[in-house]
Amino acid sequence: MAMSRRKRAQVIRGVQYAVLVLAILLVVLLADWQTIGSQFFNLEAARTQIPEVITTALVNTAVYTALGFAVGFGLGLVFALMKLSSVGPYRWIATAYIEFFRGIPALLVFIALGFGVPLAFNLKFDVYSTAAIALGLVGSAYIAETLRAGIQAVPKGQIEAARSLGMSAARTNVTVVIPQAFRIILPPLTNELILLTKDSSLIYLLGLFRDDFELAKFGREGLNATNSMTPILLAGLCYLLITVPLGHLSRYLEGRTGRKSERGLKVTA
Repeated sequence: MAMSRRKRAQVIRGVQYAVLVLAILLVVLLADWQTIGSQFFNLEAARTQIPEVITTALVNTAVYTALGFAVGFGLGLVFALMKLSSVGPYRWIATAYIEFFRGIPALLVFIALGFGVPLAFNLKFDVYSTAAIALGLVGSAYIAETLRAGIQAVPKGQIEAARSLGMSAARTNVTVVIPQAFRIILPPLTNELILLTKDSSLIYLLGLFRDDFELAKFGREGLNATNSMTPILLAGLCYLLITVPLGHLSRYLEGRTGRKSERGLKVTA
């Protein structure tokens, strides 16, 4: 006798719960809890690391990310407008730039700026400049595409209305298009900020002084100093202090944008 749809759904749900319980039991039975306690929850190691991981590493990570995002947003806006330009060479340059920096690992960008550019041009950047430029170059390629999509999502009727009022193309972009596009792209921009926060760990390649350590570098050095995994755990928790609120902000903005879009559709209808 064939099961009803409701009964079949109950069976499938029961199997899923059983698999979950089995997985938890396996973890509980197979894990070496004594080693986990001594390695990941070493209170003595935590006491030696906690003040500095917050006042130095967490602050540096936030500063590197903010600088990279500022540079990335500025460059991204320029290249988004270039890609939408009616001038062919601008579009070609913007497309080449975006495809290049979206296609290569951020690791190579940090190596190039930290070692290649100083050799080629006899220039030397401090750690903050290098972090801002490297993160900005990588982030700008993704931000440019996000901005372009947001600009193109603005209803053409509003652009035509602004032009009919005598606004120039530049003024229409600044006063009408970009503000509306910005509201649309806030959630993906927040996600890009999260990605830049994690990419900031690549700054360790520059050979940092202790006062310049970010969270990942601090965790690695703490691992060697304390011979335990507790500093790595602390670094991970500090990353979560940044990324979890940003994730909630992104979902809030996404929901708010969706509600406004629904209201707009109802008004239009």
